[in-house]
Amino acid sequence: MQPHPATLRMRMTPRAPIDIDDETERLSPAGEDAEWWLLVVEGGRSVAHRLPRGRPIHIGRAEDSDIQIDHPSISRRHAQLIVGPPVCLQDLRSANGVRVGRRLLTPLELTPVEPGVAIELGGVLAVVHRPSMLPPGTVHKGHTLEPERERPSLLPGGPMLVRDPLMEEVMDLVRRVAPSELSVILEGETGVGKELVAEAVHRGSRRAEGPFVRINCAALAESIAEGELFGHERGAFTGAIGARAGIFEAADQGTVFLDEVGELSPALQAKLLRVLETREVVRLGSVAPRSVNVRFVSASNRDLRSEIAAGRFREDLFFRLNGIRIDIPALRERPKDILPLARRFARLGIPGGDPPLFSAAVIARLESHPWPGNVRELRNAMERAAVLAGNEEIGVEHLPPELRGDARPAVVVHPSATVRDELDHVERQRIVEALDATRGNQTKAAELIGMPRRTFVKRLDAYGIGRPRKGKTS
Repeated sequence: MQPHPATLRMRMTPRAPIDIDDETERLSPAGEDAEWWLLVVEGGRSVAHRLPRGRPIHIGRAEDSDIQIDHPSISRRHAQLIVGPPVCLQDLRSANGVRVGRRLLTPLELTPVEPGVAIELGGVLAVVHRPSMLPPGTVHKGHTLEPERERPSLLPGGPMLVRDPLMEEVMDLVRRVAPSELSVILEGETGVGKELVAEAVHRGSRRAEGPFVRINCAALAESIAEGELFGHERGAFTGAIGARAGIFEAADQGTVFLDEVGELSPALQAKLLRVLETREVVRLGSVAPRSVNVRFVSASNRDLRSEIAAGRFREDLFFRLNGIRIDIPALRERPKDILPLARRFARLGIPGGDPPLFSAAVIARLESHPWPGNVRELRNAMERAAVLAGNEEIGVEHLPPELRGDARPAVVVHPSATVRDELDHVERQRIVEALDATRGNQTKAAELIGMPRRTFVKRLDAYGIGRPRKGKTS
């Protein structure tokens, strides 16, 4: 009987048993003795097979292919792999092409492939890995994959709004990666929406009914981090009046999102590596390990490979987290997302009101601005503009100074001023500007600069700023 057209089969040499010492195995992708496997992801299942050295490894739909993939988007002779170092990939003039990351390969071009980088063979997703990196539930030779099941879209009704083709490619990759158990690293500039993409990975996974736990690694204080992550037993330290589960235990059967993972201290990196290797945690004050079943999604606005070269990030931890890497493009690289996002954020600024209208000049400013703060900057700008415009059309005068093209006056303080003096000067200036922008509405001014209203009122008294009435400028 012919296999289902979406079914994948792997044909190569028999799989040898995997017996790896996680503590001593070297994970460097450049090692000459490294053993490489190709992992193919389809319909939430993963198939892996060893890549032998010394000869080209043909991938295609033909029966005599070294790796046969029965999928309508795969040509009879689609591509070939050559195991170096490095591992290289070549498109054999396939009908539907080969992509590495976002780059479409030129036919017959021999291209190095890093571990964890998405490979798209037509409509099939694959990734090159070391054997220790294969996720739980990987299927090996002799098994067939189930046809891909219908899954709800990750976008409608969710927090993400995508219109630009570049971002649509990213979300298509997310849809295909989500049902697998691969760890994911999200890379991109600050404010591009990495947390929303991490949520999309979770919602599209088999763990969607489980918890989605966020950890801001940059905000983890070293003194309390271990207890927060791993939990503690009663009496483990002064004040531990009862046992408490840590974050990893709380996330069991769900997803842990490690935001700004590059900010972890060396000590916490070592402890996290141990959790990834053993899938166990040990609470403070205990010696008994507790099993945890979690998937890790990490994010960083730093280039972690550069951090490894500088000695600030563990290479072995990187390869544990780098099941597959997804690069989130900056907002300036996806211009078709700017206006739809701006309209959505403006509506958030006036909940319950009519959808705001933008003047032609505003649209031109939005589309030409480089958005160094990405989506986060756009949201702040549009919520502010909506508050200032009220029920009127949003005009250029409602935009922040950097979008209006105004030169913001430099902060001038006395040469002998302390850092505290400078911060007070900047804060006072922001408060005055916020009051001016909101026509003296203290509640809206406090919201505009992200300050609790009670604190805002205290600052007015501390800086000697008169409390204006609503509707009056200060």
